[in-house]
Amino acid sequence: MRAEGCSENSEISLLLCGDKRIRALNRIWRRKDVVTDVLSFPQTEEKGEIAAPRRASEVPVILGDIVISVQTAAKQAKAAGILLQKELNFLLIHGILHLLGWDDASPTQRRRMLARQEEILEGK
Repeated sequence: MRAEGCSENSEISLLLCGDKRIRALNRIWRRKDVVTDVLSFPQTEEKGEIAAPRRASEVPVILGDIVISVQTAAKQAKAAGILLQKELNFLLIHGILHLLGWDDASPTQRRRMLARQEEILEGK
């Protein structure tokens, strides 16, 4: 999260689950009755509302919640010929970027976001 300028006091919650659970959450919150790999639920609705604490001793900034289907991640990792851990890292970064205001609704936004995910995975 530091790569995106987040305070060290920033926090997220992470739920690793199966396809059944993520499908139910997707149906409830996005009205899409399909399995997905990752869901993000920002703490704030407006982009740019995330405020960093002024001092390290202040209460952490909660960015939001991320849900990842380990079942879907495993299928995607196998199809891509990569380790499950790499796919999970990729999905976690994807979720964090969404919490920070990144969007992938258009093809251009998606390309930019995927490129940024790869940069972060490579430590850039």
